[in-house]
Amino acid sequence: MSAVATSSAGTRRPMLLPLGAVATALACGLALIAAVGVPLGDAISAFADGAWGSAYSIGASLNRAVALALVGLGFVVANRANLTNVGGEGQIAIGGMVSTAFCLYGGAASLPGPLAWFAPLAAATVAGGLWSTIAGVLKVKGGTNEVISTLLLSFIAVWMLYGSVQSSSVLRQPMTNSATLPESLEIPARTQVPALIDGLDMPLHLGAAVLLVLALVVAVVLERSLFGLRLRAVGLNPPAARRAGMPIGATIVIAMFIAGAFAGLAGGFMLQGEQLALKARFPSGYGLDGLVVGLLARGTVKGVLASALLFGFLRSGGISMELSANVPSAIVLIIQGLVVLLLAGSAWWLERSARV
Repeated sequence: MSAVATSSAGTRRPMLLPLGAVATALACGLALIAAVGVPLGDAISAFADGAWGSAYSIGASLNRAVALALVGLGFVVANRANLTNVGGEGQIAIGGMVSTAFCLYGGAASLPGPLAWFAPLAAATVAGGLWSTIAGVLKVKGGTNEVISTLLLSFIAVWMLYGSVQSSSVLRQPMTNSATLPESLEIPARTQVPALIDGLDMPLHLGAAVLLVLALVVAVVLERSLFGLRLRAVGLNPPAARRAGMPIGATIVIAMFIAGAFAGLAGGFMLQGEQLALKARFPSGYGLDGLVVGLLARGTVKGVLASALLFGFLRSGGISMELSANVPSAIVLIIQGLVVLLLAGSAWWLERSARV
């Protein structure tokens, strides 16, 4: 009986620690909100309204989670080969730019049926993959650390996006007067990603279904395929993998391509499913949050989905608190940081307990 009770407690602990970490982070956040003089009732009400207070809020939160999960899935694939892709922000920017160009000027709106919105998404996916492939090739050919190269490539991509929406000869909408905003035209209706379920007052787009399919594919590939085995071998022991005849360089380049492709697809969905026009602040930190989602997932697809849902709802609630309850945006970021730190700490504790 004692052994059964011990086993049951050991099973519950991996679930209770992360939940406790999130609860502690939120409690600390509420304390900070009270410290700056914002009524807690107003802040909590605003957070709930923004995160899940209506069908529209739930759909917006889930859409944010879709983008974060796609970046996280790409991170997990690359990380299986011991590669760290920190360039999600730039890959999202590249995907958004290419998607916008195809929707507005690439003839996508004239394509038949679903191709009108699928073709720009596919282009965004390939563009994001090719952008991150640069880092893969630099690592294989020159030994460049992929953390540095993907980070620097992000700076380049974000400034390219900024330049494209500032220039009328690239993607900026025609300037009719001095008040014309530095952003692109709104993409045609036929190129917009359709809603997952028509008729509902919920902006959840088809990307949610695509994400679930891709998550299943990634889980199968990582755990039950030869390519997944190669990724693990390259990540754990490259010299041994090379002696076994595995293509080390090709595996690294493909892994980086996949990571960037997922982030580029996230940019396509953000543009065609939510924002509908390219703006200077288009990536909005999704690449960095997606990186955190991938880190917290600890190499599992289930972890990616769970972390993305958490951060998707946190983002929506935080935006609502800032707008409706006048909670400083810095406090919202602090709350998110506390969640990350405490979740990472709980994961470390679980690992340490398992070893003991």
